[in-house]
Amino acid sequence: MRKSILFFTGISLISWALFATPSFAAGSAKAGKAKSAQCAACHGVDGNSPSPAFPKLAGQSAGYITKQLTDFKTGRRVNGIMAGQAAGLSKADMENLGEYYSIQKHTKGAASNAKLAKKGARLYRGGNAKTGVSACMSCHGPSGKGIPPKYPAVSGQYAAYTSAQLKLFKDNIRKNDDGLMAGIAFRMSLDEIQAVSEYMAGLY
Repeated sequence: MRKSILFFTGISLISWALFATPSFAAGSAKAGKAKSAQCAACHGVDGNSPSPAFPKLAGQSAGYITKQLTDFKTGRRVNGIMAGQAAGLSKADMENLGEYYSIQKHTKGAASNAKLAKKGARLYRGGNAKTGVSACMSCHGPSGKGIPPKYPAVSGQYAAYTSAQLKLFKDNIRKNDDGLMAGIAFRMSLDEIQAVSEYMAGLY
């Protein structure tokens, strides 16, 4: 009986994770490409940012990008630059941008510190049972491709950007995911944050 209860509880949690995220209609990649001109300075013409301070958007799921733009526009996710950029975007604009970037091929990244990346691999794949940090791959997948639209792709992302976002989650500054990442990042040490960020930069 106990096993049955646990099984159905697990199914319920999985169902919630899959369907609790708001759905977004498919946009037009052609319209998104035209609109992306205003994004190119930071994110590159094809979503491959030339600077590690800004995220690569190429290959990210359309739904995730649309949600983040929506959150920037409504103030649920706080960033001075992006708030200004998203302010004038319509729902269709955001969906179009999401569609455009989702079909772009992102450039491969690489860890700059092999020793640190090795430590990050253990955390990404096995978590830290002592501190209650769950394995990153349980939501972001073994190869970092994510589970759209709720869980983003993390493979090949700049370590500097990933690290910065994890620190924002840890400090409860970024909280536009209903507290999921804040709860995990809070338990991570700064060394663990840097290590797993290095690992994901070269993960494929």
